[in-house]
Amino acid sequence: MTYSVQLYSVRDAIDADLPGTIARLAKIGYTQVEPYNFAARADDLAAAFAEHGITAPTAHAPLLSADQDGIFAAATKLGIGTVIDPYLPAEHWQDADTIRDTAARLNAAAKKGAEHGIRVGYHNHDWELSSRIEGTTALEFFASLLDPEVVLEVDTYWAAVGGEDPAALLTRLGDRVVAIHIKDGPVNQDKQAQLPAGQGEIGIWRVLAAAKSLEVGVVEFDDYAGDIFDGVAASLAYLEAGAPSADAQASVEAGSAEAVR
Repeated sequence: MTYSVQLYSVRDAIDADLPGTIARLAKIGYTQVEPYNFAARADDLAAAFAEHGITAPTAHAPLLSADQDGIFAAATKLGIGTVIDPYLPAEHWQDADTIRDTAARLNAAAKKGAEHGIRVGYHNHDWELSSRIEGTTALEFFASLLDPEVVLEVDTYWAAVGGEDPAALLTRLGDRVVAIHIKDGPVNQDKQAQLPAGQGEIGIWRVLAAAKSLEVGVVEFDDYAGDIFDGVAASLAYLEAGAPSADAQASVEAGSAEAVR
């Protein structure tokens, strides 16, 4: 398992200076990134990736609302192996029929992606967990409708905000989860209160241990009150330092599990 960073975290810097932003992330120590809106700037991203030795195993794109052929062509250009639809608003997750339709459309996108050698997935927010459908979370109901080749990227922070223990959720979803978003903070809707990994109430190591088929852990901030480059650097340093001792980890896990209940 490797660590990446979602470029949305540094979106303002990307808009101002894409090559310089990729260079700065590489200097921090990131060798992988997760692009968003990549089809619109594939050439610029490709040049920056090549210059700084960056790869992008996963990326976000609106597969269910944009030109899939263009998205998959850009993904091929950038060497992206998994394209993840990052967002459907809360109204899409309130009834079984709408979720069935979404699953059918994502399954169809996955078949088209397979023609390009690209895997397709979905990324959650909090409302897919707070909504209950037929006795389970909307996300898990959705997962039960997906073809086996469709994967999930679980945003563990938003899962907690939605009322779920993210580690328990990852255990239930099992092999379907190949990527997670790693973020920390007070487990609420205040995006600016998000914190670097290890500084908030999400038990990062407990979460990572629960994701048994994880291929990439993606550092992300939806927003941050401090300097965002300091934030993503602190997260990477924490992750690369490795899990704490067994006793310290047990204490963290107990507190974290209580915090997200």
